[in-house]
Amino acid sequence: MEVNFSEFVRRVRRNEVAAVLVDDRQLSFSARQGSSLLPAAAEGAKDMRVNFRTVRPADYSTPYETLLKNQVPFAAVDKGQNRLLNIMVYVMYFGLLLSVLTRLPLKLPQRGAGRRHGGSAPVAAVTFDDVAGVDEAKEELAEVVELLKAPEKFTRLGARAPSGVLLVGPPGTGKTLLARAVAGEADVPFFSISASEFVELYVGMGASRVRELFASARKVAPAIVFIDEVDAVAKGRDTRLRSVGNDEREQTLNQLLTELDGFDSGAAAAPIICIAATNRPDVLDAALLRPGRFDRRVSVERPDRRGREQILRVHAARRALPLATDVALGDVARMTTGFTGADLANLVNEAALLAGRGDKGEVGAAEFDQAILRTVAGVERKSAVLSAEEKGVIARHEAGHAAVSTAVSRVLPRSSPVEKLSIVPRCGGALGFTYVPETGDGDRALMFASEIRGRLVTLMGGRAAEMLTCAQVSTGAVDDIRRASDLAFRAVAEYGLSTAIGPVSLAAMAPNDDGALMLRDTGNLARAVEGEARQHPA
Repeated sequence: MEVNFSEFVRRVRRNEVAAVLVDDRQLSFSARQGSSLLPAAAEGAKDMRVNFRTVRPADYSTPYETLLKNQVPFAAVDKGQNRLLNIMVYVMYFGLLLSVLTRLPLKLPQRGAGRRHGGSAPVAAVTFDDVAGVDEAKEELAEVVELLKAPEKFTRLGARAPSGVLLVGPPGTGKTLLARAVAGEADVPFFSISASEFVELYVGMGASRVRELFASARKVAPAIVFIDEVDAVAKGRDTRLRSVGNDEREQTLNQLLTELDGFDSGAAAAPIICIAATNRPDVLDAALLRPGRFDRRVSVERPDRRGREQILRVHAARRALPLATDVALGDVARMTTGFTGADLANLVNEAALLAGRGDKGEVGAAEFDQAILRTVAGVERKSAVLSAEEKGVIARHEAGHAAVSTAVSRVLPRSSPVEKLSIVPRCGGALGFTYVPETGDGDRALMFASEIRGRLVTLMGGRAAEMLTCAQVSTGAVDDIRRASDLAFRAVAEYGLSTAIGPVSLAAMAPNDDGALMLRDTGNLARAVEGEARQHPA
């Protein structure tokens, strides 16, 4: 039974304590017969031995004098036995921990050596037939395949195999697939790793992993070493920014440069080609891009309409997709302007899931249409509750976009017609949307001034419809206004389409990358640009 310390001292002075056992600050004691503590502990416990316990406060000493004065017998616990017991417990604990650690395969540094199997990498099972929509990139990489297949054909003429090939393009365009296809076509081992795996907390681990990766590739040369997202370790070095993380990246980059320089150490050596991928070539260190390291730069762009159709056919064939007779992959390709290979793969998968959800035996045009809407605008938000007034405003707003877009497409041949219109709320935040592919039937690299005006008019068509048909305008045009403002400003400040401002790029005249935005709020030139942007370029 627990008793506070002051109560214990009071009971000792009343001669109600029979014996005390002192264990550091903890005191255990028993009460004498007739003590008022006994009925509180257990009623009718005269023949029972009831033990009590109290804890001495840290700033008080054990009241030995009071115990002696009241003739209370006491004893203390031998601390030597406790210390020996504690030491034995610690020894057993560390012995068990050491036993477990010695049985673990401590090969953590080898994690950076890539996805290896027994010291070598398997040959990639992907060929150029599995890659579609990037014909130009495949043509440029075909020479690399020849260098790996028959290097003597080039070395006897004094030619040197390129140390590295840099694949540049937006995310999802198939850079990794292309690298695997090169290895598959050449029938050589393929070592793959993400550059972010090189960077660790401990300085030197990244450089060690680079050495291990290339050492493994040399053992089975000829081979391909693929480094994805190389900008994670190969950004331009700035001496003004020094930290542990920067030191680790710099050491890793230096080791990578050393390995690239060592590829052509012998003319008779089997070639090893390093292929790196990035979507930010502008931030790469200049030392990485100089001749002798990454000699080739291959651009992997978003596929055009023909390329998108090829990609769709590849994915449909690979999945053995049962297509309905109403599916025209050419029409799907026309409606998916700007989609990458990864987007199209996801589109095909989404259409198959929708068909399965509907318990259908084939994937039809309706599933592809719905999959495009889900990819572009998001999933339908069926739980959204809109009033009749809100639904009416949304319908008028989207009808305004559609009407203006249709009128513009008749006047301007280069403008895109409306493909899809919806007033169903989406999880992306849109309460409705009008889908107009950016380049219509064909994919073009240029955008004309008349086309910019057509886009601006189409973007503002929803607000115009609200002004004409509704009692008051709503906030539904917020995204339209943002996109129109950005396009108008770029037309004046970057594209040079204003006769008043002239053909100048204000972004290039600014002191930093954000200069175009800074100029909006500074000086007479900024006010002139804003005035021109408000009037829309001719």
